[in-house]
Amino acid sequence: MKKSKLNYCTARDILLSEISPVGTEKIGIKNCAGRVLAKDLLAAEDVPSFARSPYDGYAFRADDSTDASAQSPVTLRVIEDVPAGAVPTMGVVPGTAIRVMTGSPIPPGADAVRQYEKTEFDARFVRLLQPAKTGENIVRVGEDVRKGTVLAEAGARIDAGIAGSLAAQGVTQPEVYRALRVGILSTGGELVDAATCPGEGCIRDTNAYTLMAVLQREGFATVHYGIIGDNTLEIRDCMEQALKECDALVMTGGVATGEQDLTAAAMGELGARILFFGVDLKPGMSCAYGIRGGKPICGLSGNPASAITNFYAIGLPALRRLSGLKACIQPEFTVTLKDPFPKKCGATRLLRGTLDL
Repeated sequence: MKKSKLNYCTARDILLSEISPVGTEKIGIKNCAGRVLAKDLLAAEDVPSFARSPYDGYAFRADDSTDASAQSPVTLRVIEDVPAGAVPTMGVVPGTAIRVMTGSPIPPGADAVRQYEKTEFDARFVRLLQPAKTGENIVRVGEDVRKGTVLAEAGARIDAGIAGSLAAQGVTQPEVYRALRVGILSTGGELVDAATCPGEGCIRDTNAYTLMAVLQREGFATVHYGIIGDNTLEIRDCMEQALKECDALVMTGGVATGEQDLTAAAMGELGARILFFGVDLKPGMSCAYGIRGGKPICGLSGNPASAITNFYAIGLPALRRLSGLKACIQPEFTVTLKDPFPKKCGATRLLRGTLDL
């Protein structure tokens, strides 16, 4: 099969166009961190649902404080205490105040709150030392969130803020996309497992463990299918088993054009549709991507640098979309290299580096 010279962004978009998210499930809010929302989270109610005090202090009529000053305080009679979680049983009338706590409902008749530390008070009276404005220190109904507001869109990964928003709306069983299950397969007669001492001409398989770490960090479950030698039918059979058990397959090795590069041939034997074979990218030029039954097959080079670069650029965005994640492509921005890179390359070159902010 002849290799293509697709730009890697074009190749990535071809793959993305073939991907639809996996199914959904409901999960307890205690275990929802890192999962992807399958439905928009809409505010079902105003937050707060009642006018409340943001401070411990006194609620009163602003008009009663018009003439207050440090030299001539206005004294109001305290007629009730309202702790957080309680509801006022009385209303504020001229010349009176009600003691409130942070989160307490604003009593009827009151239109201002003054913090304890900005007053003088005893058990029966509070003295105001300066005028108050109507609405001062009152959190209005819906000030934090208005009913009907989209708090989080479908496709967002649940973080601490979204988890708190779910709880605030009483959503204890959010609908999320099912956790992705990804198979990992290494091919090549020269490979041995990491636990094995390699003989002459052999090397330990590092790609499988590198990819597992990347996928697990994304929140995906991984299934390791080990190492298969250079045999088309054995590779095909293992691929078939992996696609029965998993949502996607990531494999390394066998994507060049030599006689023992059998990944593309095995895909054909499996009945997979090959989307592209090779891209215009360094490192990461050698690859073979296919689709079977809506499940992507990411065939990467056996070279570790090539494999991981290609996967980050092309394969990982597709798996993110498969998992339901809306923001599946990493944003791009311009940086200045600390040192020049003089090596010329006709293809797009991706460099590894550290971003210092």
